[in-house]
Amino acid sequence: MLEGLDTRISLIYEPIADDLLQVEEKLASLSQTDMPHMAELLEYVLQAGGKRMRPAITLLAGNIYPHNHALPVIMGAAVELLHVATLIHDDTVDNSPLRRGRRTVTDLWGKNVAVLLGDYVFATSAVFVCETNNVRVIRRFSETLMDLSSGELQEYFSGSNSAPSRSEYENCIYKKTASLFQTASETGAILTDAPEDVVFALKRYGYNIGMAFQVIDDILDVMGNSQEIGKPVGNDLLQGVLTLPAINLMEKDPNCGPLNKLVSGNGRKDEAVVQEALGMLQDPEILSSCFAVARDYCTEAANALSIVPDSPARSSLLTLTEFVRERSY
Repeated sequence: MLEGLDTRISLIYEPIADDLLQVEEKLASLSQTDMPHMAELLEYVLQAGGKRMRPAITLLAGNIYPHNHALPVIMGAAVELLHVATLIHDDTVDNSPLRRGRRTVTDLWGKNVAVLLGDYVFATSAVFVCETNNVRVIRRFSETLMDLSSGELQEYFSGSNSAPSRSEYENCIYKKTASLFQTASETGAILTDAPEDVVFALKRYGYNIGMAFQVIDDILDVMGNSQEIGKPVGNDLLQGVLTLPAINLMEKDPNCGPLNKLVSGNGRKDEAVVQEALGMLQDPEILSSCFAVARDYCTEAANALSIVPDSPARSSLLTLTEFVRERSY
């Protein structure tokens, strides 16, 4: 088992435990530099924990068929670095003081350092991908970079004047979250020469489990507490970003005062407005409808595996859909 992972997730990762340790070693080696400040920064962000779900999906998708383990390990490290870089930049844009219960780079070292560090980690992830020497994988990775950036911009501007539609929300969470899950699963399959129908099935799997993951994240942003989710509750509302719970409420009540104030920007600095909106979003009916959407995505992810050959890795991918469906933080 990897240190820091709970028992259930460790069991899911069991078929790729050795490869995942190699990913960890590759990540840890980045902080072994003769630049003391860079070493400190890299060690801080790369030892921040997390479930390593994206590289695990790459390794599991690449473990369906017999293969050379080196390429999925390289890709798994690249996928995780890209994820880490996006977190650094997201925290900078959002002025978030906490991430996974720890102070963010922005909070500790300031925005300038955070932006430059995020850029460095982005670039390092691209170097890793180039080591695969697979043009198809390099192109997909580049497209994912574009998706992540455009998704964050779309979210930023969507909250400036009006509430997003459901389809706009789905497009946004695909770009900023599900695109990387999709790339994780798709590239793992490509790098091990899986048949095209299996590559497509695993691509569908990654898309759907990524969508479910973000929907649940958005639910937890309004119903959790800061200790459970490791960041401030209601952070999206503070930024004027309306996610699925808010969209559901706006569909039910277009004249919802607190949400309209947050969208217009008039209430974002007013703690009373934010708390009133959170109280309305915690309505059991609203939350239940959101969890139903996440469950549907998980079901689609599981269904995508129907043509994937039976193996311990396939079983783990299937169990992972249940883990995402049931996760509470």
